[in-house]
Amino acid sequence: MQHLSRIFKLGLILLAPVLTRAQMDFGSPNIIYILADDLGYGELGSYGQEIIETPHLDALADSGMKFTQHYTGAPVCAPARCVLLTGKHAGHAYVRGNDEWGDRGDVWSFQAMFDDPSLEGQRPIPDEEITIAELLKTVGYQTGCVGKWGLGAPGTEGLPNRQGFDFFYGYNCQRQAHTFYPLHLWKNEERVILDNKLVPPNSKIPEGADPNDPESYAEFRLNDYAAKLMHEEALSFMDRNADNPFFLYYASPIPHVPLQAPEKWVSYYREKLGPEEPYLGDKGYFPCQYPHATYAAMISYLDEQVGDLVAKLKEMGVYENTLIIFSSDNGPTYVGGADTEYFDSAKPFKTQYGWGKGFTHEGGVRVPMIASWPGKIAAGSVSEHISIFYDVMPTLCEATGAAFPSDRDGISFLPSLLGEEQKQKSHDYLYWEFPAYEGQQAVRMGKWKGIRKNIFKGNMEIELYDLESDLREQLDVSDQYPEVVSEIESIMQEAHIPAEIERFKIKELGDE
Repeated sequence: MQHLSRIFKLGLILLAPVLTRAQMDFGSPNIIYILADDLGYGELGSYGQEIIETPHLDALADSGMKFTQHYTGAPVCAPARCVLLTGKHAGHAYVRGNDEWGDRGDVWSFQAMFDDPSLEGQRPIPDEEITIAELLKTVGYQTGCVGKWGLGAPGTEGLPNRQGFDFFYGYNCQRQAHTFYPLHLWKNEERVILDNKLVPPNSKIPEGADPNDPESYAEFRLNDYAAKLMHEEALSFMDRNADNPFFLYYASPIPHVPLQAPEKWVSYYREKLGPEEPYLGDKGYFPCQYPHATYAAMISYLDEQVGDLVAKLKEMGVYENTLIIFSSDNGPTYVGGADTEYFDSAKPFKTQYGWGKGFTHEGGVRVPMIASWPGKIAAGSVSEHISIFYDVMPTLCEATGAAFPSDRDGISFLPSLLGEEQKQKSHDYLYWEFPAYEGQQAVRMGKWKGIRKNIFKGNMEIELYDLESDLREQLDVSDQYPEVVSEIESIMQEAHIPAEIERFKIKELGDE
């Protein structure tokens, strides 16, 4: 059966219509898509951050294009990645929320997962799904995924290597990413055992220990730092494909908590930020003596890694033939000691709980996007084009000549990248649904943003915001524009198709 679905899947790819190529002949550009984890819209210098330093990403923006109205496909990890890789919005994507697949057993026990890898990972996207990696392989690309996956447990059809990636190294499981010092990572479909001992994420400093004594945190300083190992594998993948067009999906686990970062960066920010109160851990996250310094350190370390990627491309002599895109999977978090309000991480949007990660307000779904492609994208340019994760698939297809399946929701933003705004098509609307955090739907339609919250509590009222005059979504004007609310309500109804997975069904919308 799996073999037959694979044949059907490849048939869909080969029979799909090819988008009209831009007038320029791009050849086969290398593509690096870097996805940060829980990085807020306002956490880069080029997007207004005033504390955390990101010189390499700022330089990338200076050499390319910054998008000011780019959106993730969902306000949390797994569904955002599904929307990105499959080009389908959350109304008919297969994965619409985080699903830890708990009926398998003790899936939150790190020891149990180590003893039985079948307890790892999230519910898989199906074999017949078509991903960006599979489309690019049809036009000769070598494909690699490094970082956090979250779309299919070990042994399932959702594995990266069974969804179009020639190479994978990193966390298969999102829960495993709750430590940067795991017992193992995955290389393709094999476990790589690391030089770390098991320290469960709910561990605390010893009872009676002084929280201001660095030795109280010795238990959490281990040997093999996952983000460093993944980065080394990404550079090696690039080296191996110096003579081939390649697609590298670099799904960094940074700056998602826990607060664990290289000591050199923590020391730098300790000196910069001064004394602070320790974070003693809660909700399954490790304690941290210097939470502000460590959070800033994680982002600056990611920035340093982006600088390494650019330097490697130049060393290989392929920088001018590489499209680099940087973004984030959703807005800033509110747990694990990450004091994102201190950093104003969603600026200019609201950052606090209820407005960032997990919610369809702007702070939860509007994300930074930087694109660089020497000679193609004008240096220092800014685009206000309204775009979203499900646009990435058609964009990369148009840039490479790959076929684009006709049942996807995206619109290529390649004309915007090339400065050809007169050729850029626009969405009639963007759509989100999220079957968690009490149930949510949202629509962006021009300047209007409609949000329906607390669906699981029986609420079907739609809040309406005018983003041109109210970026922070403070004034609900639904009573003033009933015709706009009615149109958004119709979109919410037509965009939603009942989910295949029981956990993602929204019965208040008629799902059975």
